[in-house]
Amino acid sequence: PLIIIDIGTAITFDYITEEGEYLGGAIAPGLAISSEALFMKTSKLPKIEIDTPKKVIGKSTIESIQSGLVYGYIGLVDSIIERMLEEKGKEEKDVKILGTGGFSALISQNSRYIEKVDKMLTLDGLKMIYDRNKRKKTEYA
Repeated sequence: PLIIIDIGTAITFDYITEEGEYLGGAIAPGLAISSEALFMKTSKLPKIEIDTPKKVIGKSTIESIQSGLVYGYIGLVDSIIERMLEEKGKEEKDVKILGTGGFSALISQNSRYIEKVDKMLTLDGLKMIYDRNKRKKTEYA
């Protein structure tokens, strides 16, 4: 089995069986959306650059927001992966867990589960679909 976590505008979790069947997944708002919401919906919190702070306990408002976002999302990602493994009765060693998307490197550095990051996975998949459809067109022409 395979779990793919796309960490971008939204965070999507997709569970795929050994046979390549998509079983379903989960969707959560992404880091940038959450950061933007804090800036837009609170009166005094600043807009920040999303980056991993050196420590979890921030010494400034910016460090505290970065900590809450980055470490909070690492916890979110790991928790959903744990629950998916539990729900399917699988051990971590039996499931390949891949990260992709703009913030995948940032989150995977501290995730207990993401074993590989491929930022181009979605685009590579779309190219494969395009190539497959192109071949089918020429077969029927």
